[in-house]
Amino acid sequence: MSGQTSDYNSIKISGSLKNDVLLFKEIFKKDSVLRIKNIKTGILGGLDCVMMYMDGMVDPSRLNESVVKPLLVMKSPLKDENTAEYIEKQVLFACDVKRNDSVGKIIESVLYGEALLLIDGSTEAVVIDAKGWRTRGISEPSEEKVLEGPREGFDEAALLNVAMVRRKLQTPDFCAEMQRVGRRTATIVFVCYLGSLADSKTVAEVKRRISKIDIDGILDSNYITEQIRDGKYSLFKTVGTTERPDVVAAKLLEGRIAVIVDGTPVVLTVPYLFSESFQSDEDYYLNFLISSAGRILRYICFFLSVSIPAVFIALSTFHKDLLPTSLAIAVAQLRGGVPFSPFTECIIMIFVFEILKETGVRMPQSLGHALSIVGGLVVGQAAVEARIISTPMLIVIALSGISGLMIPRLRGAVFYLRLIFVILAALFGLYGFFAGITVTVMHIVSLTSFGTDYTVSLRKAGFQSLKDTFWRAPWPLMKKRPEFNRNITRQSEGKK
Repeated sequence: MSGQTSDYNSIKISGSLKNDVLLFKEIFKKDSVLRIKNIKTGILGGLDCVMMYMDGMVDPSRLNESVVKPLLVMKSPLKDENTAEYIEKQVLFACDVKRNDSVGKIIESVLYGEALLLIDGSTEAVVIDAKGWRTRGISEPSEEKVLEGPREGFDEAALLNVAMVRRKLQTPDFCAEMQRVGRRTATIVFVCYLGSLADSKTVAEVKRRISKIDIDGILDSNYITEQIRDGKYSLFKTVGTTERPDVVAAKLLEGRIAVIVDGTPVVLTVPYLFSESFQSDEDYYLNFLISSAGRILRYICFFLSVSIPAVFIALSTFHKDLLPTSLAIAVAQLRGGVPFSPFTECIIMIFVFEILKETGVRMPQSLGHALSIVGGLVVGQAAVEARIISTPMLIVIALSGISGLMIPRLRGAVFYLRLIFVILAALFGLYGFFAGITVTVMHIVSLTSFGTDYTVSLRKAGFQSLKDTFWRAPWPLMKKRPEFNRNITRQSEGKK
């Protein structure tokens, strides 16, 4: 045996209580949290049973009240009646109970927090749902805070996360299909969607890609993201992520599919479009004029963040004649005495900014704020006064870095594109920069997300296709869903 639960699927419960108990003791012989409780039922003469569970994963009081007590006072089944079936249907009412004879499936249940009841003389075991592990609790995600709107975020327990989404979508149309992924972890993964909206081919493709994953363990949703996404080596996300139930509910109402992974609060959503990278969670909770202004700013900041350093390098190195005379003189004067070329200076500043940003994120919150102030003001000012870095370059990198903070979903892409464009501008001037822009646009247009064009919302120059891209239209005008839905009507025209 290799230690995987699937290795035991061919083994069945023997019906001999002694042998079955020894089998499970052998399987869990090095697991100190397995608890074994002997029970003699209230049947005349007593029927020997053994209950097993993992300590810390079940609710002991629930087991005592809903399982042990009913067993102690149960009546004898009929002679020709299956004992396990009798206990399931007529003795244990307060818990979700099912019978199983596969040792592999029973092990999966026990490891997921369910209790096992072995009955002497029965070739079926009774599996009792009595989960009782502790969770972190519902709180607002630290990375997705909003000024207005719901304040709840997902937990690490997949069942709780599904329940939080179901509470917002109280319809039988809501589907949550379970799969197990990982040879050793057997992690539970739920594929959630609305049956009347989500495209059936896309749903089947999501489940197919997940089922093909062959890996020892799944500890976070990113394990799945990197194996099911389109454009595996692209800088741009083709699978969405969120920790907010309201965002997942909104995505499902647009015909998308959510993948909820046990053990992580991060939920995946597909298909994912390029325009979603510029949307904020609170865009739909604020006035549409305010939301639209913020969204337009994010598009502008994306362009500024990846282009400002490259354009500055190109103009100061190859195309000085394009600068106004007074500005060119001022830049030349401020660069006097700086030992590095503009390109070297720019690369150094980009990496210093990223180091300060990452350090501020990883450190405790109070120290992170202090570090950002020290790094941004003291170090920057000292570098300029020491003539190590020129003032124009410091301004350019600071503006580029601050603009990039407006679009956290494209943080990785912004960093790499900024570097690539700077290198191209240093080699070929504005010609290299525009060549890089062209290749990037072509790459974005060529991407897909589970069969859906990555830029489908930008390709058709009409109000309906652009109502939730560059701006957020008022709700009365957002009558249609995205085109990849089975039903694109979001709301009717209304009664007059």
